[in-house]
Amino acid sequence: MGSIIDFVSQPWPWYVAGPLIGLFVPALLIFGGKQLGLSSNLRHVCAATVPGRQEFFRYDWKRTGTWNLVMVLGIMIGGFIGLHLLASPGDSIDLSERTVGALSGLGVSDLTGFVPAQFISWKGLATLPGLVMVVGGGFFVGFGARYAGGCTSGHAISGLANLQVASLVAVVGFFIGGLFVTFVLLPVLL
Repeated sequence: MGSIIDFVSQPWPWYVAGPLIGLFVPALLIFGGKQLGLSSNLRHVCAATVPGRQEFFRYDWKRTGTWNLVMVLGIMIGGFIGLHLLASPGDSIDLSERTVGALSGLGVSDLTGFVPAQFISWKGLATLPGLVMVVGGGFFVGFGARYAGGCTSGHAISGLANLQVASLVAVVGFFIGGLFVTFVLLPVLL
């Protein structure tokens, strides 16, 4: 049993994890008739908890959203298990020296966690850069997912796998936005 836990708790290389995710999408579509995507779950939660207030939330969420909400619950449980039960003390993300140098040049000094704690924390939220990145970024991600008709996972994984032109346009837009934030907005904020 220990060797299985050791195997599962190690980072998997892209050439294993990528194809597994890629094969999950057609399997979900072929065997379940479902498309992978996460942004619609906020709509399902709102429809379940605040029914009748807005036309957008008046639909049969139990018929269309139950499986997706269960999947999100599974993702949350899996994330908790991975972070708290399978992680080793001192685990960190391997970043290239170039990335570390670029972030250090922008004043990002704490790279020990999954995200820079100086911005993505309660203390960081009290700063202007932290507020802009968390609240502003959250707004644009939510707005963009709604405007694009799906989130990055839905478009980039499912939409591209289904050869949808709209998903290709959305993914190109996501990359352009990411490059803009990385090379234009982030240096101004930091």
